[in-house]
Amino acid sequence: MQVGKIIKISDISIEIILSSTNIKIGDILKVEGDAEEKYLFEVVEVNNISATCVSLYSTRGLQKGSIVLKKADELEVEYSDKILGRIFDSYGNPIDGLPFESERKVSANNSAVSLKEVKVETEPLWTGIKVIDFFAPLQKGFKMGLLGGAGVGKTVLIKELIHNIYASSNARAVFVGAGERSREGKELYEDMKNSNLLDKMAMVYGQMGDNPISRSKSVSTGLRMAEYLRDEKKEDVLIFIDNIYRFIQAKAEIATDLKENGYPSNMASEISSIEERINSNNNGSITSFQAIYIPADDLTDDAVQTTMSYMDGQIVLDRKISELGLYPAINVFKSTSKLVDIEKIGERHFKLVERVLAYLTRYEELE
Repeated sequence: MQVGKIIKISDISIEIILSSTNIKIGDILKVEGDAEEKYLFEVVEVNNISATCVSLYSTRGLQKGSIVLKKADELEVEYSDKILGRIFDSYGNPIDGLPFESERKVSANNSAVSLKEVKVETEPLWTGIKVIDFFAPLQKGFKMGLLGGAGVGKTVLIKELIHNIYASSNARAVFVGAGERSREGKELYEDMKNSNLLDKMAMVYGQMGDNPISRSKSVSTGLRMAEYLRDEKKEDVLIFIDNIYRFIQAKAEIATDLKENGYPSNMASEISSIEERINSNNNGSITSFQAIYIPADDLTDDAVQTTMSYMDGQIVLDRKISELGLYPAINVFKSTSKLVDIEKIGERHFKLVERVLAYLTRYEELE
């Protein structure tokens, strides 16, 4: 169905003059005659005579006056067991070069778990990694910040977590690469394949070289797959997001193109729409590890502070510790968890944590 013509083109957005009123925010549009679907757009703003859309791919080669058709009501992703062992792009298309036949697709967007469905009192999630279970223990449904740069053992830690938790509880995992290097994504894929862990997880990538719309959509696509495992398979799921800051950065780039400088004014609600989907309910739980890039090492950055306000703890990977050959290279002084509370983990565990930290502090002073 024809909805209008393109009257303005920028790097990542277009404006169309409308010939139909049957259009709403979230609709997916395409250019007439584009058989390869190189030009797809999502409607982000509608007024009386025109609509503003963001381009899912590049706008290079697009021409003013092109006729625009409505393709679908919204983006859809695979919602079946076919997600396991596969790599998808931000829009739910498989990119591993293997044949794929869809079984069932649903909207990539989903509302947060309602308050009455959220399960607060859940059981601990033991990882089998002693330094985490002791200093920063997890509970099902927790959101943990994973702080650390490249080369400090993040991938190794992710592999161990997936392996150990699957072995103990059959919990599967979803990995989301949001704005990170494609080389790292390929390495993780090969590592998982060689470790026989690939069939226990799904992977979604919006790579660093992709446009900001792709980078921002990767998180909601990965979350939808995690929700399938929780709500349909009734499993406890791990989701790794690397890097949640890049998601916010991508949203800021989109806002800039739409004439809003700096972080978008709705940044808090954008982060909330993601974080509030990560919860436990009666079907199962989604527990997340979210890598957080700290721009210019500024912990007071608005995006970092807003993201950290949703976290139930943080695990800090330290380069100095990795240089000593100690893995996982966790800095126990900076790693925390809300579960380290005398009423939650018991007096013995709580007092042991206090004593060990005191001994380690004294050791560092003597060093």
